[in-house]
Formats: sequence, C-alpha cells, structure tokens
Amino acid sequence: MPQDAVTPAALNIADAINETCPWSGKPISVDSLTLYNGAVVGFCNPECRDKFASAVRSFEAALQARRVERAGLEQ
Repeated sequence: MPQDAVTPAALNIADAINETCPWSGKPISVDSLTLYNGAVVGFCNPECRDKFASAVRSFEAALQARRVERAGLEQ
C-alpha cells in the first residue's frame, strides 16, 4: 500500500511527478501510481510500484534501526 495510505484509484496520472518508470525507464501507467511524501509517483506496472514500496519500507526500517542504535550509544 502506498506510504500515505491513499488508494491507487484516487490518484491521477496527470499529477505524477515523473513520466517514465524509475525502475524500467518505460512510460508510466495509470494502474501503477503511488503516493510518496505527498507526491504522485508513477511506474510502468504494478510490480515496479510494489518493488518501490518494498524498497521504501526497507530503507525506513534501516533508518529507524540506526536511530535506535545511535540513541542507545548516546545515553
């Protein structure tokens, strides 16, 4: 699910900040949009969109783990 919890049907391809998929370089598709940090981002297919969502979750988890680790070291 997109980070900002908006259903993909509520997103408009005209609002996308990109015209080509960041993974494949192909044109974006109306069924492959997501919301990231308040911006509509498009992908060429749902697999690329879901790959992006997974990568974002992984990066956010790693950042959170680093914050926790650093907080423990500074106390």
